[in-house]
Amino acid sequence: MSSSVQRKRIRKSPAARRAEIVDAAAAIALTEGLECITLRRIGEELDVRPGLISHYFPSAEGLVAEAFGSAASAELDALLPAERPAGTVTQHLARFFAHATGEAYDDISRLWINARHLCRYRPVLRDWVDDQEGAWRERLENLIREGVARDEFRTDEPHVTAIQILVVLDGLSARTNTRGGDRPQAVTRMAIATAERELGLPGGSLDRADDADTASEVGADRPPVSPADPN
Repeated sequence: MSSSVQRKRIRKSPAARRAEIVDAAAAIALTEGLECITLRRIGEELDVRPGLISHYFPSAEGLVAEAFGSAASAELDALLPAERPAGTVTQHLARFFAHATGEAYDDISRLWINARHLCRYRPVLRDWVDDQEGAWRERLENLIREGVARDEFRTDEPHVTAIQILVVLDGLSARTNTRGGDRPQAVTRMAIATAERELGLPGGSLDRADDADTASEVGADRPPVSPADPN
């Protein structure tokens, strides 16, 4: 009698299988680009037949779009979580800049460049890009509004200020696909300088001395910064 026992194949729920497919596609999107997502490629990654992938995504277009949305949404939740730990709004904004202006952010920057180029020809992807742009803008705007309500920031137009910050970040991210540009400090902190100016904060208020993971560690060696006197 053989001692080997055939391993029983575990059937995943439709929701779990679909999430697994999107996660695999999002990983490829971040490391290789959205063009590399095909039903066959995802089948190979998950060791399943392409027909199983097409059962959930009849065309690659829908999977490409949802993969982008998943990756962009996950990055937003990491950089600007809806439920934040303890700390001032200034500290949370400083944490956002520390991660969004560093090399660790390059993969998601490349993904945004990739998606914005492809969505010109792919309407399904365009809708997802529009939705994610709105989500990022709203999350940052809400943070700014909270800072104004707490008297940490001063701005009459949180919506406009949020757009200004994101536009500068987008401009900086455009350089991630080339090797010709270095990262001078004055250039790297252009988005930070924009935020400090538009929010009435003293220069240096949104800089971090280290790369700690929690917002409570940002500026732990100094008291919360008061808004600058506009006069």
